[in-house]
Amino acid sequence: MRFWLSVWGLLWAVSGTAVFALAERPGWAIACAVLSVAVMAHLLVVVHRLYEAPHDRPGRGVPPHEPDRGDGRRHR
Repeated sequence: MRFWLSVWGLLWAVSGTAVFALAERPGWAIACAVLSVAVMAHLLVVVHRLYEAPHDRPGRGVPPHEPDRGDGRRHR
């Protein structure tokens, strides 16, 4: 969901940059361009985490660890 929201935000920010630049509103165009860069950075982080996620999680054959009781020992 974060991926698609980032894509949607990037489309709006890039569109806003173009529209405000064509309308000769440089302040708003710069604001949208800065927002575009921020959204692109967020999108790259989301994509990176999507690709690394399957590698750092155990498979179906690995049982879940036992919950911590708070005193440093495991519940048996």
